[in-house]
Amino acid sequence: MARIGYARVSTLDQDLTLQRTALKAAGCDPIRAEKKSGTSTTGRKELAIILDFIGEGDTLVVTRIDRLARSIGDLQDIVRALKEKGARLQATEQPIDTGTAAGKAFLDMLGVFAEFETNLRRERQMEGIAKAKAAGIYKGRTPSIDVTAVRALKAEGIGAAEIARRLGIGRASVYRVLDVKARQIT
Repeated sequence: MARIGYARVSTLDQDLTLQRTALKAAGCDPIRAEKKSGTSTTGRKELAIILDFIGEGDTLVVTRIDRLARSIGDLQDIVRALKEKGARLQATEQPIDTGTAAGKAFLDMLGVFAEFETNLRRERQMEGIAKAKAAGIYKGRTPSIDVTAVRALKAEGIGAAEIARRLGIGRASVYRVLDVKARQIT
């Protein structure tokens, strides 16, 4: 009956030390950690490893459920996967223990709030971008493709694949610049 710790932060410049310390104090061994966004479980290799090897009677321990998932759907999928394997989920900083009815209820409530917080953050970001665009401050990302160079190379008779290779861009980007309707292999 292992206690497996999982620590996660969203960006590379954030630190995992506090989470690792709390998980170690909670008796976790091993502790898996990663620096990935929590808005999706896609690409979170350490979490996938835990879910693959966790077994009957084991407990997945996190400091808070927002370290595990930011959407109620992902959270429920993780809890369901744990339940199917006979494992449970606990949080060190929240009264969550999927081995109890109260813990399950609290987990669902916190999951809803975590998703709500993510959606609010996204809305505020979009409002800020709209405001900056209206004020003429936000122009979007600067173009990374030299349109003139693409057209000049095409004028020399060079094909799209070779233009893409020379300029270090995707072939689809070359086609977009040239507005080629029929995508011929060149």
